Amino acid sequence: MIELLAPAGDLEKLKFAFLYGADAVYIGGQNYSLRANAKNFSLEDIEKGVSFAHSLNKKVYVTVNIIFHEEDVIGLEDYLKKLDDIGVDAIIVSDLYVVKLTKKLKLNLEVHLSTQASVLNQDAALFYKKLGVQRLVLAREASKEDIKKIKETTGVDLECFVHGAMCTSFSGRCVLSNVVTNRDANRGGCAQVCRFTFLCDEEPCFSMTSKDLNMIENIEEMLKIGVNSFKVEGRMRGIYYIATVILSYRRIIDKILNHTLTNQDKEYYLRVLNRCANRESKPQFFDGVPDKSGQYFLGRQEVSNQDFLGLVLDYDDNNKIVKLEQRNYFKVGDEVEFFGPNMETFSYKIHRIENELHEEIEVANHPNMVVYLKVLYPLKKFDIMRVKWFDK
Repeated sequence: MIELLAPAGDLEKLKFAFLYGADAVYIGGQNYSLRANAKNFSLEDIEKGVSFAHSLNKKVYVTVNIIFHEEDVIGLEDYLKKLDDIGVDAIIVSDLYVVKLTKKLKLNLEVHLSTQASVLNQDAALFYKKLGVQRLVLAREASKEDIKKIKETTGVDLECFVHGAMCTSFSGRCVLSNVVTNRDANRGGCAQVCRFTFLCDEEPCFSMTSKDLNMIENIEEMLKIGVNSFKVEGRMRGIYYIATVILSYRRIIDKILNHTLTNQDKEYYLRVLNRCANRESKPQFFDGVPDKSGQYFLGRQEVSNQDFLGLVLDYDDNNKIVKLEQRNYFKVGDEVEFFGPNMETFSYKIHRIENELHEEIEVANHPNMVVYLKVLYPLKKFDIMRVKWFDK
C-alpha cells in the first residue's frame, strides 16, 4: 500500500486535503493532541470527517500522542472507545500506556506509533511490532539506511515525513518551551522557542532554527526502500498550502508509479513547493546528518506570501464565467494561473472583473469579496487562482 497522508486542522482543511489527492489525513481532537493551538476537532467534527473520508474510501487517523502525566489519563478510556465507535481508522500514539490500553479495550482501530517515540533502529521497531503496533512513524532524523534496515528486518508499515517544519530537538522531545514560556511542548503547548532570535548584550546574536523538510526529489528512492506512507506536516497551515503541497506530491507519486516521471517534473514541483512556503527547505537527514546549510543561524526572513488570490465557488459552462472568492489583491491586467486536482495548471490574463452586483471594477481589494471573471477553460468548485510564478 502506498499512501499520501495530509494534515488537517479542521473540517475545511480535511476536505481540501482529500479533494487535492490525499489518501488519508491525520487530525487532532480537543484533548491528547500535540497541536493544542490548532482549531482541532470535537467528537462531532471527527464523526463528520470520518463519514466524509469513508464516502471517498479514504482514511482518518487521530493523534493521541501527548506524553501523559497523571491528570491527562482521566477520560482517556472513554475517549478511545468513542473514537472506535465513530470508526476512526487509527490513532497515532507515543505513550506505551496508550498502546497497552488500546489492546486491553480490544478496539478495532489500528495503533500507529508517533514520531515522538523517535524510532531509528530495528530493535526498537521490533519491540513495538511485538506490542501490536501496526505502523511506525519513524523519527524525522531517520536516514535512508535506517529506513531500509528497519523495513528489511520488521516488514512493518513505515510512515515517514516528507514535507514541512522540522524540530530542532529530537523528533519533538523538547523542553525549551516549558523552560522559557511555561508551555509544555509535549502536551501540545509548544511555543517554538527554537525559532526565537536570541540576544547577546541586547543585540541579535543567534538562532537555532531548522529549515523545512522537502523530499520531493527523494520520493522515488523512498518508494524503493519500502516506505508505505508519505506524511506532510502542517495542521496549523491553511487550505492554500495544503492544496499546493498535497497536489504536488500526489502528481509526483502517481508519475513514479506510472513510470512517467521526468527530471523536468521534479524541477517544476520543487520550484512550486519552495515558492509555497515561507522558509527554505532541504532533504535534511535522509542522506546523512545535515550541515549548516540545513539551518538558519541569523538573518532569516519568514514572510508569508500573498500568492493565493482566489477560490473558485462556481463556474458557468454556458457563459464561461467563474465565480471567485477573493483572498488577496489582484487587478485588471494581472497575469495569474489556475490549478486544481482535476485539471492541468493554466495561465490567464485578467481582462475584466465584475463585483457581486456585476458592476465592472478595476481591482479586487476587499478580503473574501465575490467577483466574476470570464475564463474560457472550464473550472470546478474548489479550484484555486494564484499569482503566476513561472512557466512549466
